[in-house]
Amino acid sequence: MADAEEEGATREEQQVSSSSSGPADSQPAAGRTEDAEERPAEGEAAVSRCGELSMESYLEQFKVRKYFVLRPGTLNQAIKDVEALVNMEVDGSFRSVWLMAEVDHWNNEKERLVLITDNSLLVIKYDFVMFRCEQIQRIQLNFMDRIAHGTFSFPKHSLLQREGEGVRVFWDRLREPSFISRWNPFATDFPFITFVYHPVRNISDTLSALCDIQNFREKLKEAAQKVHTMKPVPGKANGVLVLNQQIHIDAYVGAMSFLGNQNKLGYSFARGNIGF
Repeated sequence: MADAEEEGATREEQQVSSSSSGPADSQPAAGRTEDAEERPAEGEAAVSRCGELSMESYLEQFKVRKYFVLRPGTLNQAIKDVEALVNMEVDGSFRSVWLMAEVDHWNNEKERLVLITDNSLLVIKYDFVMFRCEQIQRIQLNFMDRIAHGTFSFPKHSLLQREGEGVRVFWDRLREPSFISRWNPFATDFPFITFVYHPVRNISDTLSALCDIQNFREKLKEAAQKVHTMKPVPGKANGVLVLNQQIHIDAYVGAMSFLGNQNKLGYSFARGNIGF
């Protein structure tokens, strides 16, 4: 009888211990289920973010590839064409070539090939669609007196803005633009020219070097200092002053520049079935 009672008591203790341990065992299981539900949600969010980034990068690459200068062989042919324009008697020997964007006094961007020679700075408007030079501006280096570099500024109540840095080259500090020229979007008689980075500069190391306006500034300064020493201009200071300051664009509304820059009208750019 005593053995039977002890066995019954033992079975009751086992039942009580199993019933008390049941909920404790079920709690970790529930926790694991919640973790398993959270992990797929996190994974889906990560995949979604990766998809968004890849789509954005794809669209950006697709947009950049629409520049005709990136078509195979186009840039090499353009450089050969513009090098042939160098006049040895006037310009001297060819030094370097650069791919940039010119910014005019109304904040309009224009694609340009820029050459530095022994005596001149050649700014060339080149049609990368038809492979031809449409316009050339020749600036004598011994007339150059200042090179400014820095961010851009606009008048106080201007609606325009421009990010990044630029380089402005001056060659006649005594001549100020007239009132008519400042308000004429097609005026070209300004005694300075402004350059910014070309949009394709991050495509490759080669293009990055070709579009580097900081290196361009240094090379231009060296060439100008040399020609100032060899061919000084009477009545002008012999040397080039390099200034780190804001580049001011005296434009206020600029609806034309906004539309033109947004649609890359100053570049050889593929636009649907129309090239440029």
